[in-house]
Amino acid sequence: MTAVRFTSEQRPDDDVLERDFTLDGIPGVLWTPASATAGTPAPLLLLGHPPLGLARMRPRLAARARHAAADGFASATIELPGSGERPRVPALDLGRAELRRAMEAGEPIGPEVIDALVLPLVDRAVPEWRAALDALLALPGLGGPVGYSGGVMSIGVRLAAVEPRIAAAVLFAGSLLPRATFEEARRVTVPLHVLLQWDDEGNDRQASLELFDAFASAEKSLNANMGGHTGVPEHAGEAAARFLARHLKK
Repeated sequence: MTAVRFTSEQRPDDDVLERDFTLDGIPGVLWTPASATAGTPAPLLLLGHPPLGLARMRPRLAARARHAAADGFASATIELPGSGERPRVPALDLGRAELRRAMEAGEPIGPEVIDALVLPLVDRAVPEWRAALDALLALPGLGGPVGYSGGVMSIGVRLAAVEPRIAAAVLFAGSLLPRATFEEARRVTVPLHVLLQWDDEGNDRQASLELFDAFASAEKSLNANMGGHTGVPEHAGEAAARFLARHLKK
């Protein structure tokens, strides 16, 4: 198993240690609450994010991690394939080009375009998340249960379906959904809390509702709020935090 190599650390406040790391060439960030020790390890929360580059997403991820640390959780994220300073992935670039072409032509975003855009990312990202989980849980001060929170939706769905260490997940609706994701949702049985912005300009609301219906989880909740993609109200985040605390705190 490849070990985490820390490259920098800082304390944004007395309660959180923020460390950059690399894992087999993949950049990542780990936020650990001061309460985490080898004797009392903190549950680990994996923070998902869209493929906009970790540097661009970092302020929002850090804010989420600070809130999680206040609840006693460690948080970690990694750079997605083909994003940031990672090498380009031809299949991902081709999928993005197909999406741009369809949008510029005013064509509907069909299933073939969605599959070409999203599936190569999911196929590469999920094994990397699982390898990161292996390495992170080997560190002192980190332990289970493990949660997942964020997007890309299809990455979160597959992780929840194939990774037995994930005990609960908060999924952010708002990304294009391949046909395969609906089949994978039927294998997801962990408790779920799904956030949906009703007026999200980039989201197929009906597809998100159908995906929610497909999940096999005995406990699943849908928190839908009015507003666009970036208009998630504060109380929606608080509800997600209560959900995670209920399922991840020992």
